[in-house]
Amino acid sequence: MRHNKKFNHLGRKAAHRSAMLSNMACSLIMHKRISTTLAKAKALRIYVEPLLTRAKEDTMANRRLVFSELKQKAVVTELFQNVSEKIANRPGGYCRILRTGFRLGDAAEMCIIELVDYNENMLNATKKAAKKTTRRAGKKAVKAEETAEPAQETQEATAEENK
Repeated sequence: MRHNKKFNHLGRKAAHRSAMLSNMACSLIMHKRISTTLAKAKALRIYVEPLLTRAKEDTMANRRLVFSELKQKAVVTELFQNVSEKIANRPGGYCRILRTGFRLGDAAEMCIIELVDYNENMLNATKKAAKKTTRRAGKKAVKAEETAEPAQETQEATAEENK
C-alpha cells in the first residue's frame, strides 16, 4: 500500500529527478521565471520553497544547506543577496504557477512558474486595483451622517453668537 506517498516521481529515477529539480531551481532563481510542464512546476514548487525560506536568514549553516541542494555558487549568492531581500516579509507562497495551455507535440499542459515578488506587471495591477475600490455606505451610515450634520450646524451657530 502507498499510504502518505504523494511525491511525484516524474517518470525518472531518483538521481535524475534530483538533478533536474536542482537545475530547474537554479534557473528559476537566476531568471525569476521559467516555462515548463505543470507536473514539473508543481514538483519544483515543493522543492524550491523550503530553500527560499532558508534564504531569509543569512547564516553559514543555511548557506551550506542550500548549496548542498543547488550546487551552484552564483545561484546561492543571488538567492541570499537579492531574492532574500524581496521575500523577507512574505510568510510563504514564494512561487506562482500560471497555466499557459497545451504543448503541440504531446498535449502536455504547459505553465510558467515565477517568483511572486518579481512580476512587476501583477504588482502594479494590484496597487491600481486597490486604489480604485470605493466603499459604499449602507442606509445606517447615511442616516448617521444626516443626524450628524444638524449637530454641526448648531455648534457653528452657537460659536457665532458667542463672538
